[in-house]
Amino acid sequence: QVHVVESGGGLVQPGGTLNLSCSVSGHTLSLTAMGWYRQTPGKQREMVATITANDRTKYSDSVKGRFTISMDYRANTVYMHMNSLKPDDTGTYYCTARLGNLPIANYGTDYWGQGTLVTVSS
Repeated sequence: QVHVVESGGGLVQPGGTLNLSCSVSGHTLSLTAMGWYRQTPGKQREMVATITANDRTKYSDSVKGRFTISMDYRANTVYMHMNSLKPDDTGTYYCTARLGNLPIANYGTDYWGQGTLVTVSS
């Protein structure tokens, strides 16, 4: 079974920093991309940052310049450094791993973790 596990969430003050990590295991298909999404109850899930196996990155405009995504392909792990956090960054952050049966970057089926809660508040 494929397992996707996030960690690093917590309570931080505005302007603070936080580091999230996520690892995928139990997979036999190729890891083609990983990413982070966040969700607040009653709202649609929002893409925060993604990275492909060939190091193409995308960021939400709201976090560009503050968050940095990176991936250790051999360790099957994605990281996100979150800087200058704002109350609007509050939400449950979900990690996704895209697995495909062909070695093509950003191709395949998405698997999701259980989420880690980030709360930015004074």
